[in-house]
This record gives sequence, structure tokens and C-alpha cells, in this order.
Amino acid sequence: MLDLVPVGSGVSPTDALAASTALARRADELGFTRYWVAEHHAMPGIASSAPAVLIAHLAGATSRIRVGSGGVMLPNHQPLVVAEQFGTLDALHPDRIDLGIGRAPGTDQRTARALRRGTAPLGADDFPDQLMELVSYFRGDGPVLAVPAKGARPALWLLGSSDYSAQVAGMLGLPFAFAHHFSAQNTLPALALYRERFRPSAVLQQPYAMIAAAVFAADTDAEARRLAMPSAVQFLQLRKGNPGLLPTPEEAAAHPLSELDEAFIADRMEQQIIGSPDTVRDGVRELLDRTAADELMIVTAMHGAADRIRSYEIVHDALVGTPV
Repeated sequence: MLDLVPVGSGVSPTDALAASTALARRADELGFTRYWVAEHHAMPGIASSAPAVLIAHLAGATSRIRVGSGGVMLPNHQPLVVAEQFGTLDALHPDRIDLGIGRAPGTDQRTARALRRGTAPLGADDFPDQLMELVSYFRGDGPVLAVPAKGARPALWLLGSSDYSAQVAGMLGLPFAFAHHFSAQNTLPALALYRERFRPSAVLQQPYAMIAAAVFAADTDAEARRLAMPSAVQFLQLRKGNPGLLPTPEEAAAHPLSELDEAFIADRMEQQIIGSPDTVRDGVRELLDRTAADELMIVTAMHGAADRIRSYEIVHDALVGTPV
């Protein structure tokens, strides 16, 4: 499960974080494998700006499920700080922490510069060096001693939405998580490149790929589409440079749309799995068959906390015990 901690219209960040905590507990009860939180900044409708803080809270609120970052955007942070944070998390919750690393800033350049307190433009060109420095702190041979990072073993993943991180993950022999939920057109080329470039490592002997897909489930196809529409409208507004709160289904239905807007939303929802239990089961089977992914991560942004929990329950019931 991937959670952006959506902040809906009429909902406070406190409410959104409480809803995500309840969702994580339910995921733990249902037997989901892992629960990741994203890093986004300067977006009113997303409350997951501090992954390490949120991971500590969610891991403390659960007992079994792995909790991690999907991901920490490394250009925003000094590798030493990330190593110390995730070394601490690993010490607090051994064998339950995942460290997903991305190379994009996850925000605009102005906000990214504020995060790093620098004036130079921030890019991803130095990502390999940053990544190697981060890994060195966990090995204990970094530029300085990182406590308690030395010897810590958070599971390291590389995240991507294009072919760059796919190549790096393959060459380093690391597991790779691809953002199918917002870059579906690049999924198959990136996975193929990851597998082609994969080199065995101390971490993995064979490539291991996960895809993150948007899934919206309800009792009927029509109800699932009604509950999925707010996320599509919110994403449309983001692409127009106007990020905002996640609207209610009623607000989304009443949102004025041009023909281009309608086409954009239709195309986005076409790439998602939306529907009843049978529709979701068939959609997941088709996606996994097409991608040969080893693991599926589900992202579901719904305005109603109860609707979101119910969506994951439907997905669980539709898939558990069924070969996919």
C-alpha cells in the first residue's frame, strides 16, 4: 500500500493523519505486506511531507506490516541525515523498515531549494554519488560515523517513473519499484530495462520488481468510478498548476470540465483499476500478467476515510486465495 495521506475538502491534516493511521492498522490486520508513505511538499491536498516522522508513528501503531518510504527524495536531503533517520527507525523497529529512494525533488524548484537551504538549481545529476554515500553510512565506511546507521539494515529500494532509476537499480542489484500509477506509458520499457541491466548483488540474486497502481474498489463499478473521480479532478488541477485539496465526490461531479479536461480525466482513469470486486480482480490479473511484476503496491486516494478502508478490504477479499 502506498499512502500520500490525502487531505480532503473540509478535512484537516490532523484528520487525514488519523485516517491514515487507522488504514495502516487495518492493513496490518488484513495481512498486507508493506505500507509506504510518499514525500511531497507544498501541496495542500497531501500531508506526507515528512516520511521519517510518519513512518515512526505508523510503525508504532502497527505490529507486523513493513513500513517505509515511497519514497525519500534524495536530492532534497543530505545522505547523512537520511542514514541517521532510517538507522533510528531500523533500531526502533527491526526488520520492518523499508527505505525507498527517489531522485526527483517531489516538488517545485523553489521549495526544493528551501529544503536544501541552497541557491543553486537542484537536479538529479549527482544522484548516484548521493546514493553511494547513503549506503556507505549503513556499511560503516562513510565520510563520518553515522549513529545509529552503522550496521542498520533497512530494506533499500530504488523508485522510478522512467528508465533512469531502472538502469541504476539493475546495475546495483537492488529491488525496483515503478510508479505505474502516474507513468503507465513507461512501465513496460522501464521494467524491461531493469531486468536487462540487472546484476546479482549481496541484496538480490534475481531482479525483483514492484509496480504501484491506482486501484479504486467499491461494491459496484458505478460507485467505484464515483469515488475515483475526486482523485482525477485533483490531479487535473495539479497538472494545471493549481494543486488543491481532494474534493468530495459531489464537488468532483460538479467541477466544470472542458472537452480537453474530460479527455485528460478519461485517459487517466483508463490507466487505473476501478470497479467492483470482479472488475478489480480481473484488472489486477491483467496488469500482473502484462508486467510480470513480482509485487503490486496499491495507491487509493478517496475523500472518505471509511470508503478508502472499504476499498482496500474489497481488494483483499477479491485477491486473497485467488491466483493472480
